Amino acid sequence: MPLSVRSPVSGTVVPVADVPDPVFAEGMVGPGTAVEPVGRTALSPVDGTVVKLHPHACVVQVPDGPAVLVHLGVDTVRLAGEGFSVRVTEGATVRAGDPLVEWDPEAVRAAGLAAVCPVVVLEAAPESVHLVAAAGTVVAAGEPLLQVDG
Repeated sequence: MPLSVRSPVSGTVVPVADVPDPVFAEGMVGPGTAVEPVGRTALSPVDGTVVKLHPHACVVQVPDGPAVLVHLGVDTVRLAGEGFSVRVTEGATVRAGDPLVEWDPEAVRAAGLAAVCPVVVLEAAPESVHLVAAAGTVVAAGEPLLQVDG
């Protein structure tokens, strides 16, 4: 059964190849897409367990399925958590749409960093991940973004 990966943020879909970080742009951690965000709440893209949590990024592991990485901005680790407020704990069980992090993309941009949010299916075969929302599409947080073959 295919897995629907939902957008963690509202904004405009951007090709992952356009993310200004080669780790994401070249698919080194897995296939996916990205969203240029508006709004302050990042939601879980899938049902699962929060297996890794940083203020600027988190990984949600789907039971019997892949793990999905949500990265809030590029190089935002340099902000040392400033402007990010975590709403869950590592090890928490979450449902798609549950709040993960409150943050301010405008403050990220003001700090000279890209606020674009890569959404990546970790260690997935590229041919198993399909775009549901094409580049240039405006999505609301919680709307389908990717589909992963089951």
